[in-house]
Parts: sequence; structure tokens; C-alpha cells
Amino acid sequence: MKKILKYILILLTTISVSSCVDNSIIFDESVIISKSTWNQDDLPYFDVNVDDTTSSYAFYLNLRHLENYRYSNFYMFLHTTFPNGSQTHDTIECILAYPDGRWIGKGSGSMRTSKILLNNNLQFPLKGNYHFEIEQAMRDAELKGITDIGVRFEKVEN
Repeated sequence: MKKILKYILILLTTISVSSCVDNSIIFDESVIISKSTWNQDDLPYFDVNVDDTTSSYAFYLNLRHLENYRYSNFYMFLHTTFPNGSQTHDTIECILAYPDGRWIGKGSGSMRTSKILLNNNLQFPLKGNYHFEIEQAMRDAELKGITDIGVRFEKVEN
């Protein structure tokens, strides 16, 4: 009887843990910016393999910065290469602070983390590998205070 209860407990634990996994996330990666100083020649990149062109996705930028980051916003150029080799280039502004100076991102101590929605209904037109490069577009050749940059794609339930 104890053996059966042990197996049932293991089974319930396994089901419980596996139900906590978020299957809607198809990609979530970040790159650490060395010494929290982003040289404008450094282009962090992310390769995302897409198999499903019928679903919609929420596209997020993950950004971590120090509280001593000197700006209330962040400009970037997003360079996207499609599986067929065609490219797009977008200029995006991300607001990091409220008008009164309080940081929007979550965190404690000297670090803030922001998950910034770039597109809530993105559809990939082609199957295959998408290459995303992020170029910091601030006026500083060396932007201080950004610690991590990343992208996240979540399948949107219709």
C-alpha cells in the first residue's frame, strides 16, 4: 500500500510541475551587456526558428538596466532577416520611466527589469529561421547602464 501511495504521489507531483510550464512561450533569450556598457558597434542577435505561420504571437523586448541609467527611454534599431533573406529595419522607442522619474520596470536595489510589448499580434509569414539584431540607437557611442537585452515570443490564444 505504501508503494502505491508513493507512486501516486510521484505521479501527482509530476503532473503538477508539468502543468506549471508555460507552453505559450516559443522563445525567450537575453544577452548580457559586458560591464553594463553597450558599444554602438555591438549588435546582440537572436535566431528564432518558426514552424507555425498560422498563429499570432506577442513580441516582447526584455531589457534590464541599472537605476543610474541616465535616460528615461531607450531607442533601438531592430534589424530582422527573414528565412528567404529579405530584411526589415525598424526604429523603436521604449519608455523606461514615468514622467515623474519613477522607473516603470520591476526590481529592487539598483536593477530594473522591463518586459516591453512591441507587437501583440505578430504573424510570421514564412517558416524557418528569423534573425533579429538589436542596435542601440542612443546618441552615446558607449551607452552605460544597460545590463541585458533580449527578445521573447509568446503564442497568443485566440
